[in-house]
Amino acid sequence: MLKPLRRPWIWLGLWLLAIAVVIGTCLMPGADLPPMPRNIDKIEHALAFFVLAASAVQLFSPGRALLGAAAGLVLLGVGIEFAQAAFTADRSGDPMDALADTIGVLLGLATLATPWCDALLRMQSRSAVNSRT
Repeated sequence: MLKPLRRPWIWLGLWLLAIAVVIGTCLMPGADLPPMPRNIDKIEHALAFFVLAASAVQLFSPGRALLGAAAGLVLLGVGIEFAQAAFTADRSGDPMDALADTIGVLLGLATLATPWCDALLRMQSRSAVNSRT
């Protein structure tokens, strides 16, 4: 399920913390957020979910676990929009935000086809070699 990282549970915990930060930010009252140009939030949504999905590529082995994480992120994006509509007074759910989240997830998964797909493993391998010398 997880890639053979040193201390995989720490990395998984950091990823889950990042998810919690995204949820908290998305459900925060609009008055607590800085003013932004119209529709810039679509870029913010796509970027946040890109980072979450690209991080999942670093953590999870390709296959069911990674696809499950990606599907979970897409569902999270949709769920956040429903939660904004249902539980926040001054924010509304926007299907285009959910679409931006999904695009971000797809772009994050696309890092599988790049040399960066195992950057965390390589970084840990280098640090292990350097600490032995």
